[in-house]
Amino acid sequence: MDNSSGVGVLDKAATVLGALEAGPATLAQLVSATHLARPTAHRLAVALEHHRLVARDMQGRFVLGPRLAELASAAGEDRLLAAATPVLTALRDHTNESAQLYRRQGDQRICVAAAERPMGLRDSIPVGATLSMLAGSAAQVLLAWEEPDRLHRGLHGANFTATMLSAVRRRGWSQSVAEREPGVASVSAPVRGPSGRVLAAVSISGPIERMGRQPGRLHAAAVVAAANRLTEVLKRTEEG
Repeated sequence: MDNSSGVGVLDKAATVLGALEAGPATLAQLVSATHLARPTAHRLAVALEHHRLVARDMQGRFVLGPRLAELASAAGEDRLLAAATPVLTALRDHTNESAQLYRRQGDQRICVAAAERPMGLRDSIPVGATLSMLAGSAAQVLLAWEEPDRLHRGLHGANFTATMLSAVRRRGWSQSVAEREPGVASVSAPVRGPSGRVLAAVSISGPIERMGRQPGRLHAAAVVAAANRLTEVLKRTEEG
């Protein structure tokens, strides 16, 4: 069977990833497994490492990288979205505030599902809206459980600090008051995949006049419960 796609560099990169499927490999082992020239194997492995498709273990051997797990998680997003609407609707009805589900995409976060308040002040965030990862309670949640190096990179220019993210990890939810937008408060909690990785953030947002300067006191329990329901859905889907 011909595995050639006609795009040589992609075929070679796929060969490198395929070889690493068997486990960690030194450069010499990679050359042996792929039959690529040593400089080519090295150049491709380092390029794939740049894109986090390949990483290094403690011995400096090449291994499959974290980006592959992230892509696999994203492939399960349809399950998450199918479950999100009833959960967000129930959260909105319980809190009387707009509810959203966010996923991280690079240096931004995207609203992938929402349940709006039918009336009153509409600080609505439409599905598909792209927001900053530098401010807001959902950004805090999506960053707080990242690997240390990514977390510290994400703090550059952010409106929150490492100490604040430590508090988010400790209590399991975040809040923000006029951090992303004047007059708006929000509360967020993490949705986790079967491996425990944070895949998304459930949030509610509304005017400070209604939610107060400590919106978590009012709403953290409800937001955490909604996020946990989505975590359970993903766990059941994986087991099923």
